Amino acid sequence: MNASTRPPAACVIATRESRLALWQAQHIQQRLQAQGLQATLLGMTTRGDQILDRSLSKVGGKGLFVKELEAALADGRAHLAVHSLKDVPMELPAGFALACVPERGNPHDAFVSNHYARLEDLPEGAVVGTSSLRRQVLLQHLRPDLRIEPLRGNLDTRLRKLDEGQFSAIVLAAAGLERLQLARRIRMQFTPEQMLPAAGQGALGIEVLAAQPHTPQAQQLQTALQALSHLPTWLATAAERAVSRALGGSCSVPLAAHAVWAEAPDTLWLRAAWGDPQGQRPLVQVQASAAIATLAQAQALGEQVAQLLRQAGAQV
Repeated sequence: MNASTRPPAACVIATRESRLALWQAQHIQQRLQAQGLQATLLGMTTRGDQILDRSLSKVGGKGLFVKELEAALADGRAHLAVHSLKDVPMELPAGFALACVPERGNPHDAFVSNHYARLEDLPEGAVVGTSSLRRQVLLQHLRPDLRIEPLRGNLDTRLRKLDEGQFSAIVLAAAGLERLQLARRIRMQFTPEQMLPAAGQGALGIEVLAAQPHTPQAQQLQTALQALSHLPTWLATAAERAVSRALGGSCSVPLAAHAVWAEAPDTLWLRAAWGDPQGQRPLVQVQASAAIATLAQAQALGEQVAQLLRQAGAQV
């Protein structure tokens, strides 16, 4: 059988079963199919989806959202896994690798409320829901008079809790709302100056086994994933993730890191912030920039910014 008559390679995509996770996996599925691959989905429920009565920082971190998917890769049930990049641990287990990072969507946070148009409009003592220590400390910096309460569950569950009146407002990733055609729920989008995004927010990460078999099908998948990769996004998110990795790299660290490309050629501008969840120390914010062309240079910039955070008083 020659190349022109060989049937298209088939691959299986492991994904969580939330509506947003399925949208993300289907998005990658469609892009792979456009390159001639047959792609099917393997929906899975993770420990992170099951444990909803405690904060992630208390039950094992965001890695709870990826372990079951990694098991499917390891035993051959799936060939790749699609994650929200901000949920991917900064250090992957041995034997796994990020194959590509596609172009990032909206990286910013969204203010969602049924009664208030802006964060400033909330009355003193209003209850705001968030699942993130990062958002908690940044909200406390903006409005120390608010009550910040934990909010777990998938995106639809969080919106339902808001609609039931459990919160005056909630803060969510704008990208998730936009991907599920729910942008109308956004009352206000935070600027980076107000609420600096999490490392990797708005981007997807495609995980595979580090050692791939030397078969035509595996080579075709590798080539397709390379075509999906967006180097500016990969470099920017690599710098962001390097900040988090250097400072402990878990959701128990109240850390923000966000990189944007400056007008100067190949210059990446990286900002980071650290806050004290107890509110005893002021918010620490730093920034640096450098000419970036490789992953090693991006990671070096992230490590530099992490050092600046430590020097400015960040404690992890």
